[in-house]
Amino acid sequence: MSVHDDLTALQRCLDDLNRSVSRLEQQLGNGGLDIRRVRTDCDHLRESVALLRAAAAAPAAQQRPDLVTIPDTPYDDSLWIDTDDEGLGARDRRAP
Repeated sequence: MSVHDDLTALQRCLDDLNRSVSRLEQQLGNGGLDIRRVRTDCDHLRESVALLRAAAAAPAAQQRPDLVTIPDTPYDDSLWIDTDDEGLGARDRRAP
């Protein structure tokens, strides 16, 4: 099976689960903590499947982050002229 077929089958199963939970809510009432937890879990599963479907539909190029090349050459020392030496304080002041 392809990913699309698997997601479609999963969506059908979630639709069946949703109908079953709705029937249970009608029989048991929807005020109980247990049935509310089951309803919330069912809703979370539906959201997760929607995210999976969106991720599967996105092109592979968008899923992989762009790589940044870091050069091996040293940085220009003039970039660090106005900075303090780390942990030593300013050059023109004495430590207390």
